[in-house]
Formats: sequence, C-alpha cells, structure tokens
Amino acid sequence: MTRLPAGIRGAATRIDAATPAHRDRAVDALRALAVLGVVLGHWLVTALVADGRTLRTASPLQHMTWPAPVSWGFQTLAVFFLVGGHVATRSYASARGRGIPYHRWLHARLARLFAPVAAVLTLWTAVTLTLLLTDAEYATVRTLVKLALSPMWFLLVFAALTAATPLLTRLHPLWPLAVVLHVDVLRFGFGAPAWLGWLNLAAGWLVPYTLGAAWTRGELERRRSGWALVICGTAATAALVVWAGYPAAMVGVPGAEVSNLNPPTLAAVTFGLAQSGLALLLRDRLRHAMRRPVAWAAVALVNLSAMTVFLWHQTALMATTAVALPAGPLPGLHTVPDGPGWVAARLVWLPVFALALVVCGAAFRTWERGGGGRRERSRVVRAHRPMTGRAPHV
Repeated sequence: MTRLPAGIRGAATRIDAATPAHRDRAVDALRALAVLGVVLGHWLVTALVADGRTLRTASPLQHMTWPAPVSWGFQTLAVFFLVGGHVATRSYASARGRGIPYHRWLHARLARLFAPVAAVLTLWTAVTLTLLLTDAEYATVRTLVKLALSPMWFLLVFAALTAATPLLTRLHPLWPLAVVLHVDVLRFGFGAPAWLGWLNLAAGWLVPYTLGAAWTRGELERRRSGWALVICGTAATAALVVWAGYPAAMVGVPGAEVSNLNPPTLAAVTFGLAQSGLALLLRDRLRHAMRRPVAWAAVALVNLSAMTVFLWHQTALMATTAVALPAGPLPGLHTVPDGPGWVAARLVWLPVFALALVVCGAAFRTWERGGGGRRERSRVVRAHRPMTGRAPHV
C-alpha cells in the first residue's frame, strides 16, 4: 500500500495529539459521514439540463427506477439530526453545570450555525441581480437561486430544534413519531389538505433529534437498542413502500406527486429510524477507526468545514455547470439524466465538483469560524479550557 507523504502524516499526528482525550470521536465521524452523504447524494441526483437559454433541474430518478436504492445510502439527514440532538443536549447540560444561562448557550450555538449563511446570501444576491440585469431567463434564475438556497430549510429546522433543546431533553421519540403517523393517515387516507404535511417538517426530524437526547441520557448504549431500531425501521419502511404505496426514493424527485422528503413522510421517518440504529451500532467500530491519526485528521477536517461544505456544495455544482456551458452539452453535466451512461459520466464529474467546493471553502471558510473574517479555532482539535459566560463548542 502506498505510504502517505511525511508532511501529511506529520500534520495528522499533530491533529491527533491536539484532540482532547475525552472527546467521542465516533460522534464527529458520524457527523462527517452525514454531511458527505448529503453532498454526494445531491451531486448524484441533481442535474441542470440546458434547454436553449434555460436551465432546469432534473433527476435520474425521474427516468430510471434502479437508482432508487442508491438514494437510501445518501439520504443521511436522520443521522445528522441524531448527532445534533445528542450534541445539543450534552452541551446544554454542560452549560447548565457551568452556570451559563440559556440565552448565552443558544447564541453561541446559533452564531456558528448561521454565520456562514451571510456569505451565501451576499454572493447569491449579487448573482441574482446580475443575471436579472443581463436579461437572463427568469426560469433559469429561479432554478439557480432555489437550488443554491435549498440547504436553508435544514438550518431553520435545526435551529428551531436547537432552541427547543431544554424542552426536548426528556421527550420520548414515540410522541413526534405518532404525530407523523396521524398526519400521513389524514393526508393519504382521508384526503386532508396537502399543507397539513408540513407539520411533519418539525415532527419528522424531531424523531432522530430526540433519539439523540436519549443517547445522551444513556438509554441507547446497549447494542440491542440499535438492532431494534434497524429491524423495526427497515421492516416498517419496506411495508410502507411495498404495500402502502410510498415512493421508494428517499430523496426529492422533480415533478413527483409525492415526495418522501418534502415534507417528510412516515416512510422517511421510519427509514431514519433504521439509519439511526445503524449509526448507533457503528459507534464502537468508528471509535476504533478514529484512533488512526490520518483517519481522524480527515474527519476533523470535514467537521471544521461542515457548514461551508453543506452550504456551498450546490453552488460548486452550478459553477461547474455554468463554466462548462460554452463547451456545449456535456454528458453527465448538461444532458438529460435518462440512462446508465449519464450516471457513469456524472461519476467522472464528481472530482471536479469537489475541486470547485474546495475553492468555495478556501474563499468562505473564515465565515464558519465566527463570520466576517474573525477567526475562531474549533474545539474539535483544541483542549477545553476554563470558560466564563460562554458555552463550549461541542
């Protein structure tokens, strides 16, 4: 096996040594996997098709059914909310123990969550105005802006759940699961208005979030808890898809009558239960794997730039598509995603998207450290020090 350059191995060793000994590296590994899953999923199922002067979104799931199971591996938002609930409840308990008031704790967490948003909004405001002033097709502008700002819904939901953490620390996951079940029964069984489904935007993601709180309370330490979630979640999801007519794809599909994600359906939530159970089962293996300095350094790097990666990955895709437009319709980039050939071509484009994302990260990562260039080192790789009046970044 090829040995890594000495410089990389040395940097990884320094990061490993700078990490607090008590830090649960499995939590960071799960967060990194969740973020990368979302990014790769979007890059694989989102296409910008050029129709003359107009760009429109399309998905291979519109034209092919066999990629649907692939979407199961990249719809990792439930894992993100599981980890988020665990980290937030643990952080809030730590803040209370230090005598830090709720408003300071919440400000510290939300500031890091929303600081990078300012850069995205600033850039896309300028891009939108430029496109409109240069007589670009309105449909194209709308498509691009919608795609660029689509990650914002996640931040709003995550921020709301974070703010409600003190109220959610003891909430049993069965309560929000019951809400999702009743909403879907009313929508699909009794013809209730479609807007009722948006109640699931909060209730659906409350399920893994409150599972994270149960993890913090030590209620999910036994492996049988993870296996119960995997088996029950998988069985329920399969039953809902096979017998209840829920879509097999766990991501949004343009033009589909029903989406499992927008808003979340019962199938998406039960699928999230299975994913959460698998994440819990993987904790020990991940802790062992993260003892390797190079593996831990890679996970730490993703965590240090998690918000930048999440917020800018769609912009990286669109920038690549736009820059390559003069070269004509390129397979896997501008063409209709209607066959295996498109999928194979899209895989070739993934490293290019990644390179564009690195450029975005280099330009805007300082916003993730506190906004506007104010640098703040993450505690992912810094030992905790006594603090007064401020909640730690966990």
